[in-house]
Amino acid sequence: MTNQAFILLCMVVFGVVGTCRGGSLRKGYYKDTCPDAEEIIKKATEKHVANDPTLPARFLRMHFHDCFVRGCDGSVLLNSTTNNIAEKDAIPNLTLAGFDVIDDIKAEVEKKCPNVVSCADVLALAARDAVSFKFQTPLWEVLTGRRDGRISRISEALANIPSPLSNFTALVRNFTSKGLNVHDLVVLSGGHTIGVGHCNTFGNRLYNFTGRSDQDPSLNPTYASFLKTQCKNLSDNTTFVPMDPGSALTFDNNYYVTVKQNKGLFQSDAALLTNKGSRKIVDELLDSKKFFTEFAQAMKRMGAIGVVTGNEGEIRKKCFVVN
Repeated sequence: MTNQAFILLCMVVFGVVGTCRGGSLRKGYYKDTCPDAEEIIKKATEKHVANDPTLPARFLRMHFHDCFVRGCDGSVLLNSTTNNIAEKDAIPNLTLAGFDVIDDIKAEVEKKCPNVVSCADVLALAARDAVSFKFQTPLWEVLTGRRDGRISRISEALANIPSPLSNFTALVRNFTSKGLNVHDLVVLSGGHTIGVGHCNTFGNRLYNFTGRSDQDPSLNPTYASFLKTQCKNLSDNTTFVPMDPGSALTFDNNYYVTVKQNKGLFQSDAALLTNKGSRKIVDELLDSKKFFTEFAQAMKRMGAIGVVTGNEGEIRKKCFVVN
């Protein structure tokens, strides 16, 4: 049985996500042990987002990177030690930001309910609440009950986080290994509607696409010329540009308009147009209502990847270190 079929069977038989891992993710998991947990996280998150509008993109990306390595277990939050280099220090995660804010939100929950709410759940809820802030209504449902993993390895981050240089085949392989499908791939790519990309993650498309000092022919020439004014060379790893031009702080479906114009920033964005099936999904998501509906469902599925539940793992007191 494939991983995807296994997950589907769990959902059909048990009616909740995560049951087959010895516990379950469910709505209102903390209603008896910490009834105010989700409200505390929401208020703390919104306080920070009000002061820093870049946090929604940062938390969304952090949650994604957490779930794709060992499942949604908060392992991306752990610091390296003298004996271990953690996920946080892997190249794809060096541009993650907001760890201190997650630590602050966790501390707020700990004041009310010590040793009850996991860092993995704090991150999942904070990502949702941050993106939802401007809408003043939750954009997707977050089931809770995750526990925190104790292992975080740089090698696993390098092996599992999708690369912005990936082609369609590599992307599908990566998502399939997590129990997700092509539809999830295209929908979750829509998260690129907020946030920024660093020049070194797409510079090859501007200056050395095939190793001959050439430009990616699939990239909109006018957009490429603009990007070259921002990113002067291949080695620039400090400059960044919006992933969705003109919409970097607005969560909407404009990403798909951009992709259709061949202005997808990363090779992985452009890859969505290289397959007939994914192109069809891109076209469907030009409908804003459909995008929000599909994104909510895909985030719920992503949030259930490889969760640690029941008696496995732990509840960390501080998100950056195991107990």
